[in-house]
Amino acid sequence: MAEIQEYLLSREEFYSALAKRHGEKMQKLLENSEIAVFGLGGLGSHIVNILARSGVGKIYAVDFDTVDISNLHRQLYRISQIGMKKTSAIKEIVREANPFCRLISFDMKFSAEDEDSLNRTAEIISQSDIVCEAFDNAESKAELVNFCLERFPEKAVVCASGMAGEGSANLIETKRKMKNLYLCGDETSEVNENQGMFCSRVSVCASHQAHMIIRLISGETQP
Repeated sequence: MAEIQEYLLSREEFYSALAKRHGEKMQKLLENSEIAVFGLGGLGSHIVNILARSGVGKIYAVDFDTVDISNLHRQLYRISQIGMKKTSAIKEIVREANPFCRLISFDMKFSAEDEDSLNRTAEIISQSDIVCEAFDNAESKAELVNFCLERFPEKAVVCASGMAGEGSANLIETKRKMKNLYLCGDETSEVNENQGMFCSRVSVCASHQAHMIIRLISGETQP
């Protein structure tokens, strides 16, 4: 609370300012929403930041990794945060962007082979309105999406595939693949020795994911 008071800003003032931009009804929907974001790397760090700045009331942030110098070219973290757990680093960032967003972090690695990991994942998803897959690893992406579709078919899942390289950002799209499955990206450009990741393209994909989540919160189901 002391940190919030330093800004001389009350919760009412903060959300009133957002409501003037989004409208009272929409802002109330955002404030009452609970979103789970799995992965806090190039996609997830930007997604959490966007959702918090938009006024989402509660975010469950899941990652096991630490901030490394190799992350800084595309992830939201700062040099001063190198060596920090990403769950702690993203809390610092969110606190400065929206100190009234409840960010609940889970320092854990999702694994389809680990029963404890699956149980904890199920608990997080059961509390969430929408699930966002933001992993860097293709196998983990598929495993989490399949887990959601099998165990929580009623939950909307927003995932990503294809944001590497210096190709046109206009190729990144949001598509509705199934009733409750949305895919953002170009679906083709993956990281390899000839194709790296650029913040400009990764953050576009992250914005697609975050905006689809905002649309779902508003009641819109089409990309």
